[in-house]
Amino acid sequence: MKNKKSICDLEQCQEIGQTCAVFNLRKASRAITQLYEEMLRPSGILPTQFTLLVAVRGMGPIAISKLADQLVMDRTTLTRNLKPLERDGLLRVIPGMQDQRSREVKVTQKGINQLGIALPLWRDAQRKIRKALGDSRLDRMLDDLSAVVEAAYIH
Repeated sequence: MKNKKSICDLEQCQEIGQTCAVFNLRKASRAITQLYEEMLRPSGILPTQFTLLVAVRGMGPIAISKLADQLVMDRTTLTRNLKPLERDGLLRVIPGMQDQRSREVKVTQKGINQLGIALPLWRDAQRKIRKALGDSRLDRMLDDLSAVVEAAYIH
């Protein structure tokens, strides 16, 4: 007979749905991603692409490994996500300035222009979320999310 404690019964699964950090963060992430996808659609870029362009513009040119670290992403996943942006001419991947074997990412003028198109749409999405949550709640959530990253991130 199996140990009853190892089976996720209905009650345990409901408790996980209510209390599990990853379950609820992923659910919230899917919901917010859908909102930003809808709001950014006229710009022709996805929320993931927008955030990558913003990150590279704000930190770049930046080594792919450093960018992956800053975004808490696996380097291969980041490289895969950069490819469409590079293909569309929004980013360039160039040899590193310090080490020619490394690769750095840089936003192109076309990428800057695309950000200019997306930025007002992003602001609309931000306003929508801020209005729904209120200033203090949104600010607290952003602080809490930063704390979650710090607590969970293994350097």
